[in-house]
Amino acid sequence: MFYAQAVVDSGALTDDAIRQAITAGLEGRFTGQRVLVLIPDHTRTVPLPLLFRLVTEALHDARQVDYLVALGTHLPLGEDALCKLVGITPGERTGTYKHTGLLNHAWQDPDALHTIGTITQAQVQSFAGNTWHPSLGGDVPVRINRAALDHDHILIVGPTFPHEVVGFSGGAKYLFPGISGAEMINVTHWLGALQTILHTIGIEHTPMRAMIHAAADLIPTPITLLSMVVVPDGLAGLFIGPHVDAFHAAVQLSAQRHIVWLDKPYRRVLSHAPAMYDELWTGAKAMYKLEPGIADGGEVIIHAPHLDTVSVVHGHYLRQIGYHVRDYYLKQWNRFSDVPLGVLAHSTHLKGAGTFENGVEQPRIRVTLASRIPPDECAALNLGYMDPDSIQFEAWQNREDEGILFVPKAGETLYRLKEG
Repeated sequence: MFYAQAVVDSGALTDDAIRQAITAGLEGRFTGQRVLVLIPDHTRTVPLPLLFRLVTEALHDARQVDYLVALGTHLPLGEDALCKLVGITPGERTGTYKHTGLLNHAWQDPDALHTIGTITQAQVQSFAGNTWHPSLGGDVPVRINRAALDHDHILIVGPTFPHEVVGFSGGAKYLFPGISGAEMINVTHWLGALQTILHTIGIEHTPMRAMIHAAADLIPTPITLLSMVVVPDGLAGLFIGPHVDAFHAAVQLSAQRHIVWLDKPYRRVLSHAPAMYDELWTGAKAMYKLEPGIADGGEVIIHAPHLDTVSVVHGHYLRQIGYHVRDYYLKQWNRFSDVPLGVLAHSTHLKGAGTFENGVEQPRIRVTLASRIPPDECAALNLGYMDPDSIQFEAWQNREDEGILFVPKAGETLYRLKEG
């Protein structure tokens, strides 16, 4: 079921086609209502300035329109950054859009959150199946930003890509972890880590997605999704409708546009992380999307010459524990049980698959940073180091026949073996 959709077989939709779909799908649908619009931050590729203006125009007869950046645990944006995100000037912020809310999610502020229910331990076990591990804990309180309950309707506006934690991003993920409390963030991410990237990324129906949809069912506010599939020159598709239906349609198109199926794996990959990833916390996507396409014993080099920070929010934990394979933590759980599960998940996602037997850690592949994070810090984090200034892109190009791949903009396109 869709309120509107627009898709092209190749290339990208025109701005007029996007406008027509948004107008057809949204105009007059929320007359007199208070609408909360959830949007991504700057770490996602999406033409948000265009969408902000078109969506705001389409909701002209709503009683109130507030945009909330679904940050998860990402850092909040300052006023200038918020304006830049949606493509408006400070003058427009205080003029044309003075009655339009532009807000950050605050995952650590208990006053900003409300508990709407519980995902029981039995439910988590059911979702997890054979992946279940006691480290997932007990019942999970489902807390969400109060704004979701203070409005008459929630409109999610965001792209869909293959995703390391839930299979594909977008949809209800803008609720959990987008505007949720820490509990859902931690458990879904750790469940994804237990499942591993190799058995998650690029798969629509995952235990984590099932858990997120169960949590979304607890929200009393109606939810509509405007989901997009982004390609280098714009949007390949746009779907507006109930969030489960629109998400499913976006996944089908994303799977066509965002997955490169390989006949054989690569030995070495230079994966260039674009500047929108300003911490390793997000820049690690340059590894996630490549891991399924790298041979055992191979190497992925994350090239991010702009990046000098592991994580402002979570860095102190990561400096304590480093980056390790999943079983390094599971087989020494008493050492790490006080570390937030979401941090452990990020650690093992970046390190990749591997084993830990008799005190010896054996990662499946090597992960090397070519960033401004210095060699001694990389070593302490249990990651390799390469001088970013020593890398010449020309030396990496057109060497696929040698098992060497250069990815000029990594983080959103998934590389997978056909048999995997």
